[in-house]
Amino acid sequence: MSQPEKNNALSPGGSTWHSIRMVAWSFLGIRKNSAYQEDMAKVNPLHIIAVAIGGAVVFVIGLIVLVNWVVAK
Repeated sequence: MSQPEKNNALSPGGSTWHSIRMVAWSFLGIRKNSAYQEDMAKVNPLHIIAVAIGGAVVFVIGLIVLVNWVVAK
């Protein structure tokens, strides 16, 4: 019975969404250990790496845009 649940949890859409949520909470630094362990069982490590790199790029670009906006005024 646990095998179908595991396959369902590793579906591409669900795993990507869980990766996005996991990385977003990690950026904020607010994470329960139990939620961390639960998410680690559900997500693909490659998704986490891709989402983390994408999030970091968006964050840096956002900072650059904010600084340019503040300096331009």
